[in-house]
Amino acid sequence: MKNFVVKTIANAGALAVAIWLINDITLTGDSTGKKALALVVVALIFGVVNFVVKPLVQLLTLPLFIVTLGLFTLVVNALMLLLTSWFADKLDLSFHVEGFWTAVLGGLIISIVSWALNVVLPDDKD
Repeated sequence: MKNFVVKTIANAGALAVAIWLINDITLTGDSTGKKALALVVVALIFGVVNFVVKPLVQLLTLPLFIVTLGLFTLVVNALMLLLTSWFADKLDLSFHVEGFWTAVLGGLIISIVSWALNVVLPDDKD
């Protein structure tokens, strides 16, 4: 359970950094509390998408991973971010990613920040 909470916090932090750095990734809301709650829910959606959908997409696109020496990961991360944006829209959350190239840059930022936060934050493994 602790690992789930840590990963959700890392996802929320990484999404917040991407929202802060990229104008076309937006999170709108009336108050800071609503924005924070929406960010946590979006982080949960992002975590579920990465847990359920991403491995299937990676398996189906394995030849592209091999040919591009792993650079296709950027495309898959962008697609997961766009899928998260779509789910957030369906759930009437105020998170939106505008366009594929914005998603590629956002996915790269989220990957780097999430990795750094997972290194710094405590883990279940002692």
